[in-house]
Amino acid sequence: MSTLDMTPGAQIPRTDVGNQTAVTQALSSAAYRTGEYKELEGLAGVKWKPGRSELFRPSAGEAFSRALIDRTLSAKRLPLVPSFGTDARMVVEHCLAAQDLRDARDRQLSLITLVFGIAFLPGALIWLAAYQAKAWLGRNRSAARDGFYGTLALLLACGLALLFALRPPVSGPWSLYVRVMMLAPVAGWLLAKRIVVRSVLAQRARWGDLVGGNPVAATVPKAVPRDHLDKQAVDLKAALDRLGAEQETNIHHYAGSKGILGVGARWGDWGLREDLRPAEGHEDFRVFHTADLTRRIIERLGRLTSSEVPNGGMPKATITQWVVQDIPEGADEIGRPGGADMDQFRMRDFAVQEVANRQTFGSDPRHRIAIQYVLHKGQLVTTMLVEVVVLHNNLQVHVTGHALGPLVPWFGAKPKPKEKDIPKTFRRWENQTVQLPLVDDDEVVRQAVRAPFHRMPTLLTFLGGSIGLPEPFCMRQAWTDPTWASRFKSDDAIYASTPVVNTIHASVLEFLAEHDISIERFTNRSNILKSEMQGSRPYRVDKYDAG
Repeated sequence: MSTLDMTPGAQIPRTDVGNQTAVTQALSSAAYRTGEYKELEGLAGVKWKPGRSELFRPSAGEAFSRALIDRTLSAKRLPLVPSFGTDARMVVEHCLAAQDLRDARDRQLSLITLVFGIAFLPGALIWLAAYQAKAWLGRNRSAARDGFYGTLALLLACGLALLFALRPPVSGPWSLYVRVMMLAPVAGWLLAKRIVVRSVLAQRARWGDLVGGNPVAATVPKAVPRDHLDKQAVDLKAALDRLGAEQETNIHHYAGSKGILGVGARWGDWGLREDLRPAEGHEDFRVFHTADLTRRIIERLGRLTSSEVPNGGMPKATITQWVVQDIPEGADEIGRPGGADMDQFRMRDFAVQEVANRQTFGSDPRHRIAIQYVLHKGQLVTTMLVEVVVLHNNLQVHVTGHALGPLVPWFGAKPKPKEKDIPKTFRRWENQTVQLPLVDDDEVVRQAVRAPFHRMPTLLTFLGGSIGLPEPFCMRQAWTDPTWASRFKSDDAIYASTPVVNTIHASVLEFLAEHDISIERFTNRSNILKSEMQGSRPYRVDKYDAG
């Protein structure tokens, strides 16, 4: 009899993500944004898919959470590009936690909508028609007249409410219903506003804590199975586990001038190329496999954390072996090989070694050693890739530098009070800043209308609209600023390249000497490269100027 995994899983608050904290929390904060969905249109690659009614439009946090959950946890989703320097699973868990907060709010709003809206449907429909007219007129930003007409629509609804209350068009028992039919939705609106304000304050508090650097646990109770029949929770937990495992893949994709997806475009390239000749006093050199040399390089790179100078060691790097596939620059999907060589999302070690040993000139995939540093709390991911190639008796060791910069400023913005500049009463030529209500009338109506459909996200997407994410999707690389816009980050990317390249060259020379190979020419080439690296500057390696 099989046993069910009842471990708490996603319910355990996971706040320690090491050097990934800043980026992970900034991305997570987007799940709690309370602004308009139009904020998301400024993000690269994000496309708004309009719905049928402005009344059902999502907020920025609702649209972001729904898009990210669908893209990462759906059973039929496309493969994801790894998000280096980011705990992708934690970001998605925050989206689920934000969704839980809004579901709790929507359950209360649904009850109010049922009592004060459905029970007095004719009046509620008149009020909704007025708000729909106001929202429709507000689409055109050109005009103060649109605001005038929207206000006029609400005034007409107010006039009808007073008219029906004072002079109902029917008599008898129905006259009482007509009298309160327009007033009951107003009472419901007052109750709904209290719930909405409380929910908005809770979301903005989490948003502010995450952006401010305070750890906020993402608790997802619905991902914890309560018994062996809780299939929905089991499936959600499995989807989260699958997302975490997929982020650890060693299969990566080169997309033309975009570079290797997830690490950013190359900014530097250093090649050591020389013929293999027996050392003096030897007729021939000892045969070796390229995988033997890559293992020696990996071993020596692990020593970069130590230094003879106190505190001179480099931060601990993640050193792994990758298998890189080539895809078209405009591809909107990535794929991964299958078969016995794969262990879920990772290629098995023996298969990786075969790729390293096999002559891949003129074919793919290719083998790379990846040395990756996550710096500035995840705002900088600098990656050095090493390729070892032997063509005839010519050994070539290529080292390339890649840098992934900080997130765009939108993700780091803190919640601010709503303000508006208006002319002073007696000095019309001067302006004054006034505080606006955190939750306005339109927001209360929007949330109350959406609430009864919170268990039907597909219908809400159809009615209110949704966002499309850039493909192939990488949560980390999709919304980054150039590394070179920040002096410290760009300097650190450049500084890290020199000791890494020097260590690689030292390990190559050591290995060749052990195999009775003349290292004189290799040493000269290495010294030339060291001289060139004294003036390292970033440039576009992946964009060839070939007319």
